Amino acid sequence: MNNNPIEHLIKRLAKLPGMGSRSARRVALHLLSDKDMNMDPLQSALQSARDKVEKCSTCHCLDVVNPCSICTHPEKDTTKICLLQSVGDVWAMERTGFYKGHYHVLGGVLSALDGVTPDKLSIGTLLSRLDGVDEIIMALGATVDGQATAYYVAEQIRKTHGDITISRLAYGVPIGGEVEYLDDSTLATAMKSRGAF
Repeated sequence: MNNNPIEHLIKRLAKLPGMGSRSARRVALHLLSDKDMNMDPLQSALQSARDKVEKCSTCHCLDVVNPCSICTHPEKDTTKICLLQSVGDVWAMERTGFYKGHYHVLGGVLSALDGVTPDKLSIGTLLSRLDGVDEIIMALGATVDGQATAYYVAEQIRKTHGDITISRLAYGVPIGGEVEYLDDSTLATAMKSRGAF
C-alpha cells in the first residue's frame, strides 16, 4: 500500500490543518471522481500560488507583490501597527473593514514547549519599522503563550521606543454570548475589563 497513489494523496491531505483522515478520504474521493474538473484546476491554482505568492519584507503578510498591497495602500494609517500571530489573523482583521492601520505578522508565539524562541519570530523586523509609529496594537491570542509573547514584545518596544502607546484588543463577553454559558476565565476577564455604560 506504500506505493498506492490514492493512499499517498489521502496522507498528504490529512496533514492539512483541520483535515483528519476521514475528511481527507472524502476530499480525495471528490478529486478523483472527475480528475479533469477537480484536479487540473486545483493543480494549476497550487502551482500559480507557489510561483507568485511571497512574504512581504515589511509586514510578513502574503501577497503577489513585495511590499504587499496592504503596506503600500495609500489610505492605510502608517502611525498604527497591529501585531498578529499569523497571516490568517490579518485576513480576519481585513474582513471586518474596521481597522485602517498597518500590520505586522510575528509568525507564531513564544513557546518553550515547541522550541519557539524570540529569534524565530519577526520581532527584529518589527523593531526596525517603528519610526513614525504612535501605537502598537497587540492582537495576539488570549492564550498563555500569546500573552507571554505580547509582554515580551512590549518590553522590547519600550526599550527602544518608550513613547509609543501599546494597546491590546479587549477581552470578554462575545457579541451574542450569554453569561451563563461563558467559561470562568472569559467571565473573569470581562469583569476586570468592564467599562462605563
